[in-house]
Amino acid sequence: MSDRPETPLLDQVTSPGDLRRLSDAQLTQVAHELRQETIHAVSETGGHLGAGLGVVELTVAIHAVFNTPADKLIWDVSHQCYPHKILTDRRDRIRTLRQKGGLSGFTKRSESVFDPFGAAHSSTSISAGLGFAVARDLGGQCDGGLGDAIAVIGDGSMSAGMAFEALNHAGHLNKRMFVILNDNEMSIAPPVGALSSYLSRLYAEEPFQELKAAAKGAVSLLPEPFREGAKRAKEMLKGMTVGGTLFEELGWSYIGPIDGHDMDQLLPILRTVKERAYGPTLIHVLTRKGKGYAPAENARDRGHAFGKFEVVSGRQKKAPSNAPSYTKVFGESLIKQAEADNRICAVTAAMPDGTGLNLFAERYPSRCFDVAIAEQHGVTFAAGLAAGGMKPFCAIYSTFLQRGYDQVVHDVAIQRLPVRFAIDRAGLVGADGATHAGSFDIAFLSNLPGMVVMAAADEAELVHMVATAAAHDDGPIAFRYPRGEGVGVDLPQQGVPLEIGKGRMIQKGGRVAILSFGTRLEEVRKAAEALSAKGITPTIADARFAKPLDQALILKLAAEHEALITIEEGAVGGFGSHVAQLLSENGVFDNGFRFRSMVLPDIFIDQASPEDMYAVARMNAEDIEAKVLETLGVAQVKSSSAG
Repeated sequence: MSDRPETPLLDQVTSPGDLRRLSDAQLTQVAHELRQETIHAVSETGGHLGAGLGVVELTVAIHAVFNTPADKLIWDVSHQCYPHKILTDRRDRIRTLRQKGGLSGFTKRSESVFDPFGAAHSSTSISAGLGFAVARDLGGQCDGGLGDAIAVIGDGSMSAGMAFEALNHAGHLNKRMFVILNDNEMSIAPPVGALSSYLSRLYAEEPFQELKAAAKGAVSLLPEPFREGAKRAKEMLKGMTVGGTLFEELGWSYIGPIDGHDMDQLLPILRTVKERAYGPTLIHVLTRKGKGYAPAENARDRGHAFGKFEVVSGRQKKAPSNAPSYTKVFGESLIKQAEADNRICAVTAAMPDGTGLNLFAERYPSRCFDVAIAEQHGVTFAAGLAAGGMKPFCAIYSTFLQRGYDQVVHDVAIQRLPVRFAIDRAGLVGADGATHAGSFDIAFLSNLPGMVVMAAADEAELVHMVATAAAHDDGPIAFRYPRGEGVGVDLPQQGVPLEIGKGRMIQKGGRVAILSFGTRLEEVRKAAEALSAKGITPTIADARFAKPLDQALILKLAAEHEALITIEEGAVGGFGSHVAQLLSENGVFDNGFRFRSMVLPDIFIDQASPEDMYAVARMNAEDIEAKVLETLGVAQVKSSSAG
């Protein structure tokens, strides 16, 4: 099945306006073809497959009923936006998805007028949708016009407090807008939609009475295998008998739940609410992630993230690696520490697999806590665990920890609680692009009094840093590590706690010293080889700690060399800035000493391979070589990013 699928009806659709000229039966066929096109495209690029497959019918129905782009369709997180991109003038580029110079894996305002609001972090869609609704009523203007706002948010994203803050505010303002709650955790079958229609009819408000009167049955009519699948829907709605659902109490009209894969339900319901709704309206839709593609449906994560794969089998095409991933090394190292200390526990925010805590949860289920998409709660929950005498490891991606920063400051750092932050996806991450890059944690953590901040240069160092964090009880401590495989070094059987605030020498040289913080150390080694061939052998040191700094090491490097260059996978204001402050306070610059700091540039770098992204950042081996030669005034060489 290497050839592209046949898509005769989809071939006639270049923008949503084309959908509005098709019959309902044809729209159903378009959805079928769109699913096949999505599967084939992602097989060539890799990406977030399951979420998109789960909303194929919903995507077609929304664009067919609403007048996008004047009506603003906002996808929460937007993992699920690939079918949307195919329908909105981007099908010819869909096989550039997540590639350098290609389409983003998320919605992106600069990419299309059909992407009115960019996303990649969760739980923002309702707030943004309300903003569009208020802007419309205040006479605002934007590309495509300002009509209705439609926010599509998953049940997972609804677990974040921000979503409920927005629901509360929208209910108070009583502005016309639509939220589609895409609930993909239930067992879905057509009779569930019949049940929901029946219950909705019983308690419907006047504007939707005719819609909900189209009931097809009740729970007693369901075949036995479907009754369990309907149970959760019934439980969610039974509160209506004693005064209304949570959504209705917040001021929302509630419809559902309905079968999100049944166009015969989706189309008439969306048409009816579009015509009759007068205030905030929530439509509860049941879907299944990975729908229509067995390898995704059967995957543990329902096909959340796929590499390039063979369409027929679903088998990944990823080349084997001789080195374990940093994530796996962390997970296994934490298990070893927990074997010796029953106070060690772990917290993650809806990313057990992504952070490696799925391994820990299998071994110690009672000591592992997934708080859902609620980083703020997760951080403060970990602070409470620490205050209660436990040793919590809070494992959160760098880019997601940003959402819990206030809690890191007020609930952890000020109280000097020993929460251990395991910061995955540090630095540039590749195909997910700027929204998932771990660019800022060095700076925002190193500025906090009492915070210890480490970065692993390789997977062996990570093992030792897990041990260091486990042994550290004097305040909060963080260690960062990148996405992907390690460099292939031998792993120690057991981690050994490092001395806090002490770096290590890698090699001694003359004239210039390079002080690395994190996994750019391998690129530093390559640069050093090239420089040695030119007669310049640099000293290399691994800082290990950005906070506290190894002051003795840094001042010694400054005293014994003409120049010092720091390098880190983070933004300005981090490790290099702290080193510069130390050198300045000690008068090192008074004697003409030269200092340079290599950091991520002051731009958001679009998706590409990590190597290409670091080339844009000018932080690969040839860039480090060029920086050394420039600093010493020896020569200029062409860097990896020139031009």
